[in-house]
Amino acid sequence: MTTTHLLYLHGFRSSPASAKARQTAAHVAARHPTVTFWRPQLPPSPRAAMGLVARGIADWPRESMAVVGSSLGGFYASWVAQHAGCPSVMLNPAVDPARDLARYIGEQTTWHNPSERFYFLPEYIGELQALDVRDRSPAAPELAIIAKGDEVLDWREMVGRYPHAEQVVLEGGDHALGNYGDYLPLLSQFLRLA
Repeated sequence: MTTTHLLYLHGFRSSPASAKARQTAAHVAARHPTVTFWRPQLPPSPRAAMGLVARGIADWPRESMAVVGSSLGGFYASWVAQHAGCPSVMLNPAVDPARDLARYIGEQTTWHNPSERFYFLPEYIGELQALDVRDRSPAAPELAIIAKGDEVLDWREMVGRYPHAEQVVLEGGDHALGNYGDYLPLLSQFLRLA
């Protein structure tokens, strides 16, 4: 089955204007113009973020949709894939954001617009815990692209989190996956984009 609908989920403090989100959008538009592509701006609340996504994909065909997520978006992508039963691609995915983001409680700025501020509230930690699907086997094929040089997340945790996934483990690299464009053909092939 080919993928006709593709969801892209950005990471913490990121946005649909991130380099990877824009590269994915451009790649899909140029190479797979019939694919429905959506890269929503996710609210800071994990519960609200997944509520927005659930409403946005409610009418999507489960048998031909897929999800890509980066960092915290990778954590979310695993939740979406579990509930939609669809293939997923994780890019340097957050493994335990409830643990890692606890130190970010309070006012934050976004990467792409430092004048834009939001509050990361204490209750969001519990919301992240409620979305954790680490104890479940994947519902569909997974691809994880992981950089050993990630300066934010531990690559060994990422590798260990996705034992059933097809993994591309990069020597060096960084959290932003500066060479992400090199892997878009692999993403297209793995997801069988229409």
